[in-house]
Amino acid sequence: MVRPSFSVEFFPPKDEAGEERLWLSLERIVQLNPDFASVTYGANGSTRSRTIRLTQEITRRSAIPTVAHLTCVGSTEVELLEILQQYKNAGITKVLALRGDPEGGPGNPWREIPGGFNHADQLVQLARSLGFEVGVAAFPDGHPNSNGDLEQDLRVLLKKESLGASFATTQFFFSAERYFSLVEKLKHHGSDMPIIPGILPITNARQLQRMAILGGTEIPKRVLGDVEKIAEDGEAIRDYGIEFASKLSAELLNGGAPGLHFYTMNSSYSTEQIIKNLELGQ
Repeated sequence: MVRPSFSVEFFPPKDEAGEERLWLSLERIVQLNPDFASVTYGANGSTRSRTIRLTQEITRRSAIPTVAHLTCVGSTEVELLEILQQYKNAGITKVLALRGDPEGGPGNPWREIPGGFNHADQLVQLARSLGFEVGVAAFPDGHPNSNGDLEQDLRVLLKKESLGASFATTQFFFSAERYFSLVEKLKHHGSDMPIIPGILPITNARQLQRMAILGGTEIPKRVLGDVEKIAEDGEAIRDYGIEFASKLSAELLNGGAPGLHFYTMNSSYSTEQIIKNLELGQ
């Protein structure tokens, strides 16, 4: 039986202390044999050079395949081509093509860049033309800017697949039913693109609510209530997050999800415990 995949996501740290924390987390996660690691890309390309450097360094230190994020925000097509060439020169073969959030975050108007792209499908085409394997984002709870129009989200995802996207990772979510609904709708339209569910282990009450707002993710009232009761107890929240994510992950895998993608927030502990609970790191 083929083991479900699992992957991890890191973000470029802002300082040396943050980077040291990332490498310590990586050392521990490497022991669990993840299938790939992805590195996020800051707004307006603010972490571009660090993203490229980290993807190179992760592969050098661990031999884990890396997936570099790339967004349309604030870049012309010429600049995007230059970035993709830098990735190629760095030995990166896979990218996650995203439109990215407008300046100021979700809910703010999109600012068009002359000579740039307004949609991720354009970036998919560009990356594929250079020979990259391309992943995209999927949103079980709906894209934050789609105003609840899940059918529109579905059409966008199908178009990205038709243009060459070969896999998708989802925004984090808390309802397995939402994930399976998205997958079934895609299958109904003839899609065979693997949709890897994104898992965010809860570790901090304020961080959870902030990220949910940014990503358009609905937090169940039961989860909010549970977290509010233990909001000042960091260890209790971490343990709750591990238990909740372990149950959600098991439900997803038992239902046929191809794997799991963990938003680590550059910390390994919760992800390690969930992987061990699921017996995936074998």
